[in-house]
Amino acid sequence: MAERAAVSLTPEPLTRERFAPYGDVIEAALDKSAAMNAARFERFDDLCKIDIADGGHLAMSVARCRTPTALPLRVDVVERHPLGSQAFVPLQRSRMVIVVAPPGEAVDAGDLRAFVTNGKQGFNYRRGTWHMPLIALEAGQEFLVVDRGGSESNCEVYTLDDIVMLEAI
Repeated sequence: MAERAAVSLTPEPLTRERFAPYGDVIEAALDKSAAMNAARFERFDDLCKIDIADGGHLAMSVARCRTPTALPLRVDVVERHPLGSQAFVPLQRSRMVIVVAPPGEAVDAGDLRAFVTNGKQGFNYRRGTWHMPLIALEAGQEFLVVDRGGSESNCEVYTLDDIVMLEAI
């Protein structure tokens, strides 16, 4: 049996530009603000595109980490959501790691990229973007989840052919 190649992923800081091929970074950005409530607040509109296929509905949930992820971590599988986008917004300041690959029928380990949030950023995976299941670094971290609800299955899992190690941040 041939030995599988090893790929090492080191998370880089999450920015709108770096993450653009995979989705949207959700954060208050000065170029998107407008005054509201007699200018007592700044409002930051249209921070991500929620994409829901026909037959589904917008679902808002909260996810709470029960078991934190320890790094380094071997990455064996990625998943994608073919029927809608999927957004995560931290409900308290908490960094997290994101591993993504472009949409397609298969995933090449060399196409994986890893990002680390600054603790305030949320993110939205575009429909079909491959990604690791949610990675939280502390128990109790909570995230607002915005994705597609409906009776059809909206999660496909892909097992990687290569050994991929997500390095510590």
